[in-house]
Amino acid sequence: MIVATPPVIPNYGTAHGCITNDNALFCTTWIRQHWHDTLEPAIVQHLWLTAIAVGIGFAIAFLAALVAHRYGFLAAPFGVFSAILYTIPSIALFQVLVPFTGITVTTIEIGLVGYTLLILLRNILAGLDAVPSEVKDAARGMGYGPVRLLALVEMPLALPAVFAGVRIATVTTIGLVTVASLIGEGGLGYLLLDGFQRDFRTEELLGAALAVALAFLADLAILGIQRATTPWSRVGEVR
Repeated sequence: MIVATPPVIPNYGTAHGCITNDNALFCTTWIRQHWHDTLEPAIVQHLWLTAIAVGIGFAIAFLAALVAHRYGFLAAPFGVFSAILYTIPSIALFQVLVPFTGITVTTIEIGLVGYTLLILLRNILAGLDAVPSEVKDAARGMGYGPVRLLALVEMPLALPAVFAGVRIATVTTIGLVTVASLIGEGGLGYLLLDGFQRDFRTEELLGAALAVALAFLADLAILGIQRATTPWSRVGEVR
């Protein structure tokens, strides 16, 4: 005989004020009571999942871009493979991975990393390919070998395009992490899912607002790093 388990009812603190009204548009009491035990951990987890995905994705895309830059015939296969990964719906990809990797962070990260590859690979390659040939010829004339040319000439000039790819990949990943809540590890996506299931508007709005805020702040932070590390790219900039 199958015994039905009772539903788990989260502890949302003292039942008074707007907490007792699930349809309250924005309940500041709930936010104050659950910042440390619910909201802050969700933000940290969201950032952690994003950082891992973008970091691993960048490492893979960077190596692939270097190989494709050296051996041009590999650029198309790498691009097609990353494009195929990018077109797979996230929910479908997670469902395919779960039988092999389980309902784990690994499942989420495999999917998230796959979605970063197309953006990062294209931007890194675009940056490297945009380096003027006369600049590379001048460097070779000064005795620069392939490694020194890449490290001291090509990569610095490609940095603006590389940073642009990292910015897009980071913002995109922050949005995709929320979908991971469907398999139990969604950071701020948990707030969206739980708020929707309970019809608790405060949780829904806060989850969405915090995700947007994280994406905005992450983009500003990366832009700040870009401006600090590529001062030459601002020459002639309109002020």
